[in-house]
Amino acid sequence: MELQLTNAEQQFLHDKKTWVEAHLPKDISAKIHAGQRLHKSDMQRWAQILGKQGWLGAAWPTQFGGPGWNAIERFLFDEACALAGSPRVVPFGPVMVAPVIMAFGNAAQQQRFLPGIASGDVWWCQGYSEPGSGSDLASLKTKAVKGVDAAGEHYIVNGQKTWTTLGQHAEWGFFLVRTSSEGKPQTGISFLLIDMSSPGITVRPILTLDGEHEVNEVWLDNVRVPADQLIGAENQGWTIAKFLLNHERANIADVNRSKRELERLKRLAKNVPNAGAALWEDVRFRDQVVDLDIDIQALEMLVLRVLAAERDGKKSGVEASMLKIRGSEIQQRLSELMMQAAGTYSLPLRYEANEQGWNGAVVGAAEYSPLAGTYFNYRKTSIYGGSNEIQKNIISQQLLAV
Repeated sequence: MELQLTNAEQQFLHDKKTWVEAHLPKDISAKIHAGQRLHKSDMQRWAQILGKQGWLGAAWPTQFGGPGWNAIERFLFDEACALAGSPRVVPFGPVMVAPVIMAFGNAAQQQRFLPGIASGDVWWCQGYSEPGSGSDLASLKTKAVKGVDAAGEHYIVNGQKTWTTLGQHAEWGFFLVRTSSEGKPQTGISFLLIDMSSPGITVRPILTLDGEHEVNEVWLDNVRVPADQLIGAENQGWTIAKFLLNHERANIADVNRSKRELERLKRLAKNVPNAGAALWEDVRFRDQVVDLDIDIQALEMLVLRVLAAERDGKKSGVEASMLKIRGSEIQQRLSELMMQAAGTYSLPLRYEANEQGWNGAVVGAAEYSPLAGTYFNYRKTSIYGGSNEIQKNIISQQLLAV
């Protein structure tokens, strides 16, 4: 495997770093480097900047308005963005549902939905998990019944979704619904696009351990969905869901942002404003940081291996599950070591106070006070996108099958 970038790839990376430095708003990158809370306006402003350039859908083919970059070029662009301190692109529209619409949608659906995703103007959310149907997604119960009235064919949807990330901001959502109870549970699932302003939709916040409103429960009470918002064939949803989840799991690895956060960890460990020596002087702590650094480099090699295979037209097997496991474990270890490095300076915070500078004045340094919230939030990474235990089962079943 060739680990060196070609001259063309080095030039590509240089050009994209230059562009990002010139276009990334400084107030947003400052928040990222300090671990501060991002608002919808921050995330959407960057998405729209990328959209105007035609780069929000970095993986999109040119026929759908994408830049036509290969897998390695997309990785290098993500590296340029991550290390500069850009927000992570909210994936539900450009990374997750857009490829589904391209692969399974008809021409009318592509023309209707893709432009708003590409520009960053339309926000999406994902309606997969339900109470009791998370890792066992095939057991979902949200029901869609097909009917016809004067306005045409439609579905009436009833049920509940949970852990709907940023659903409070979304204008559209993609939902897995049950359209048949015949046969195996997987065979009766369909994939619907639903306008989140539809009558009968209620979005209720779920406040997480860090005090944030990031996830929601979504209730659907006799929601009328036009039949032309069905993607693919009826009862084809399970096939589409597996296609989409591979995009999600590979995206969770997020190795470039782990590289950025590793540098932040080192900075925090060296500069904690206390009366004694910084934890960086502890050789055992530095050993843990070195071990983590090695693991991040190994994850990057795995990512590049998967991307090189994709660039060459080869399909990956269990690598998406492997990336999901290792990426989420590394993110959790980063948050744990940051908490350890900061000690009491990482006490739980109040985001509103922190944004006004109050926490920094009291605790000692503003960039330390968000660490508890990050630690709590990252407990989820080993669960969403299919729990790590389930991913290990997938790997063992595929690699050890005889």
